[in-house]
Amino acid sequence: MPNPWTGKGNPYSRSEMIDRLQQTLDKNEAILAAGAGTGISAKFIEKGGADLIIIYNSGRFRMAGHGSTAGLMAYGDANAVAMEIGEFEVLPIVEEVPVICGVHATDPRRRMWHWLLKVKDMGFSGVNNFPTHCIVDGQFRQILEETGMSFQKEVEMVRLARKMDLFSIVYVAKPEEAEAMAEAGADAIIAHVGTTVGGSIGVTGAVVSMDEAVERTQTIIDAARKVRNDIFFLSHGGPISKPEDATYVNQNTDAVGFVGASSLERLAVEKPLTDLTKQFKGMEVGPKKG
Repeated sequence: MPNPWTGKGNPYSRSEMIDRLQQTLDKNEAILAAGAGTGISAKFIEKGGADLIIIYNSGRFRMAGHGSTAGLMAYGDANAVAMEIGEFEVLPIVEEVPVICGVHATDPRRRMWHWLLKVKDMGFSGVNNFPTHCIVDGQFRQILEETGMSFQKEVEMVRLARKMDLFSIVYVAKPEEAEAMAEAGADAIIAHVGTTVGGSIGVTGAVVSMDEAVERTQTIIDAARKVRNDIFFLSHGGPISKPEDATYVNQNTDAVGFVGASSLERLAVEKPLTDLTKQFKGMEVGPKKG
């Protein structure tokens, strides 16, 4: 349904979002959600046919040449960065594809219901839980859990979003997290299997095998389905970095799509830009007069 003020798509209601994604599946097409850290990325992701565009602070670091994990560190206000990218770069350039806002739900300085109202008012059609603490483990994760910055805050944010008619597409890394998000009303659940491999700043040693990624993805799906059967399931990260990887996961699990951030936005730039620069550098100098 077009925006009555602009004639364009954004924003969409939660039910409209669900209908759009179901229509994609009804056409026997996989769902593709793509992270965008700049307006030009969003512009051409839309031209490529993505179903969703997700804005989160890691996109800014990624497109500045840094690892996406910088988005988990205290290098800026994650919520403010996502809002700024959306307001000034992505929402003005995207014409029809729904735009989702990454929300750092554990930020203790914000009243989350108030922040979600701002997200909705800006014209985002939904929320995503990034930065997410689901990909933090060990002693640091325990400290976060015990000091009021737990994954449960992300679950509570999704519960609020559901009340506000905001679509939610969320990262989880464990079956119990998938169950909690399903109970909170998440519309789409992304099985996060680690930082993306490949390129100049992708991980190498800290990654699971493809078989492990498949197993973890299906385990997460099975856990969420114990709660509800109306959830869209997607995969992300780790060894799933190319279209054929995402296809393999879809074929070997009940996932129906993929979320690409580094695997789309960063890897699309690195080698082509290097190669094109080399081509220009190889230009010939014509003969000079005199």
